[in-house]
Amino acid sequence: MSDTISPDHIVALPQPSSGPKYKRVADTIQSAIRSGDLREGDKLPPVRELAWSLGITPGTVARAYTLLTDAGHAVAEVGRGTFVAHKTARAQSHPREYVSIPMQNGKLSLASPQLPDLGQVSLLREAFARIGETAPERLLHYPTRDAYRPLREAAVHWMRSIPLGRIDESDVVIVHGAQNGLCVIMQAILKGARPTLLVEDMAYPGFRRAADLMRADIVGLPSDEKGLLPDALEEIARRTGAQVLCTSPDVHNPTLTCTPSDRRAEIAEVCRALDILIIEDNCYRRTDIAAPSYRILAPERTWHVASISKTLTPALRIGFAIAPRGRGPELRQIAEHGFFGIAQPLAEVAEHVLTSPETDEIIVAIRKRMAEFVRVAVNALGTYKLTWHEDVPFLWLPLPQGWRAAAFCRAAEARGIQIRSADEFALRDGRAPHAVRIAVNAQVPLREFENAMMQLRDLLGHPPEQISV
Repeated sequence: MSDTISPDHIVALPQPSSGPKYKRVADTIQSAIRSGDLREGDKLPPVRELAWSLGITPGTVARAYTLLTDAGHAVAEVGRGTFVAHKTARAQSHPREYVSIPMQNGKLSLASPQLPDLGQVSLLREAFARIGETAPERLLHYPTRDAYRPLREAAVHWMRSIPLGRIDESDVVIVHGAQNGLCVIMQAILKGARPTLLVEDMAYPGFRRAADLMRADIVGLPSDEKGLLPDALEEIARRTGAQVLCTSPDVHNPTLTCTPSDRRAEIAEVCRALDILIIEDNCYRRTDIAAPSYRILAPERTWHVASISKTLTPALRIGFAIAPRGRGPELRQIAEHGFFGIAQPLAEVAEHVLTSPETDEIIVAIRKRMAEFVRVAVNALGTYKLTWHEDVPFLWLPLPQGWRAAAFCRAAEARGIQIRSADEFALRDGRAPHAVRIAVNAQVPLREFENAMMQLRDLLGHPPEQISV
């Protein structure tokens, strides 16, 4: 018969002095198991009792127990509690390497980046548990405008490392992801029955989809290795009467081009001279960017979009639309008229996640893990003309002679790998290069991802004898 360990027994154990609280609790229990102070079959204290004794939240203890069970040191039994695992189970156990294997029709999806779970899932569970204990009236009323202020302030703090200039919480509107943010901004700034927007010839498809919803025309701009060309921007803008430029200067999707400071300054001057507004999409954030954002270079005309989807999780659909100084109220009015704001419980969950002292550490860990996958891809495909960066969860691969993008994607899918053709990023009347975008899927074991990269390398070296179209 197993013993039930009292909370005081855990409190009396030597405690690590650094690291997140949940990790310190897990390390304390794990050390006691290894030393024999806790024996196999012992029942760990109930979550709430241990939390009270340690002076921490129940969610923190729950995260520690999850960490122990994932590592095989403990076993959770429904309705009974959490127990120290038997030695044979611990010996056979390995730390969880992935959350799930996103498959479509049995194929490995490398179409969109997939983040690993390195603590954010437990953080979210803790946040949802706290919401479940909130006062009932907060789950029955429409939220007020001020109810979102804590999340807006949290968003300003979360974006503190991005060179955006001064941001006040009143400049920020909470939206359902960056795509919703694009639509809200376009509703606020576009004028006339058929406005025109400008994008790079190869661009994030969401720009085009948002323009379609706004009944706007979209025109492509040529680019070089530094980004879009200022002279072409001026000529095409004058010819079309374009109102807005949509761009991603830090990480262009799909080519990974980063526009340097001097080119950004030229583009900002053209936009100012022709009274073109700028929508700056910064959802893929690099940590080594020192170039000023358009919000710094042209603060009176730049609207900024960011989200937590590429750094923490896309599941919450939390994004931030940032208006130029003084224009936050009109942007907020568009959001309120469109969907009354996001759900208040969801806002509180997001605020908890963004203000947690563990979040920055989790983001760093996710970046490091994603970088491991990027390096594996580079090792496999680096002999080809590959564009990559360790901070960016996708790679851009111009194809060698003999391959067309559509044919290569079909051949990859025949081997169980889904990637995206350059055609998906081209405008409807534009031309796409023979290239593909390969996204990192860090929810599968690294060895499985590496095998996919070797499959792609084998395909690259064996183009079809007849070029298919």
